[in-house]
Amino acid sequence: MKVYTKTGDKGQTSLVGGQRVSKCCERLESYGTIDELNSHIGVLITYCTDPTDQQFLLEVQANLFVVGGYLATDNSQRDVRSGNIVTPEMVEDVEHEIDRIQEALPPIRLFILPGGCRGAAYAHVCRTVCRRGERQILRLAECGAEVDERVLSYVNRLSDYLFVLARKLNVESGTDEVIWRRKQS
Repeated sequence: MKVYTKTGDKGQTSLVGGQRVSKCCERLESYGTIDELNSHIGVLITYCTDPTDQQFLLEVQANLFVVGGYLATDNSQRDVRSGNIVTPEMVEDVEHEIDRIQEALPPIRLFILPGGCRGAAYAHVCRTVCRRGERQILRLAECGAEVDERVLSYVNRLSDYLFVLARKLNVESGTDEVIWRRKQS
């Protein structure tokens, strides 16, 4: 099977269900950003040495395919049996992982700037792409598309997870977090 189809050469693509849309429509911006996040998470995994973190991030990647599939499906063509459904368990799994990681972290006393070790800095890149994805999904909903609230909940929790993972990676590497301090004048 050839990778190229030539059907998108004029700036249009097909949603799941066959509807043709512009490659710069809100729906494509939303699932394209989720796809971008998934790629960034693939890089983030290479910075993680804890097998639990690696495995969880692989699950996140699989879940982001679910999110992307949901967003790539035309609402009028959506079939509940398609498998592109964000479940309450997916959201809860992220919450449990956040709680697990936070138990071993020192309390936050000041604003933390993105940075520290390379893995932590990259987790912050993932977090900000995740937040952009969340904004894109909200734009899609504001344009009138039906968006299941669990999709937004999952993406919102995921950005929180990426924040605590960044903190964990700094702790594991013995790297101080980058703290924001107001300059005294």
